[in-house]
Amino acid sequence: MAEPIPAQKEPYGVNVEAGKRYFWCACGRSANQPFCDGSHQGTGLTPVPFTAAATEEVWLCGCKSTGGKPFCDGTHESL
Repeated sequence: MAEPIPAQKEPYGVNVEAGKRYFWCACGRSANQPFCDGSHQGTGLTPVPFTAAATEEVWLCGCKSTGGKPFCDGTHESL
């Protein structure tokens, strides 16, 4: 299994819609960060699905090391 590649060392602020399902890129290889574009194929890593609880801005992890996937927990500050 490949290790995730940090896409950036800060979170992505994105607007999500209540009830909509999203797929967060866990591998760091997607050209559509922070969302999956299928670039994980063959890495052994898979995207993390989540359904937005509300229509709001959320902070999704960019370093791929958060303990609260897919949401940023500040881990990037220690990398």
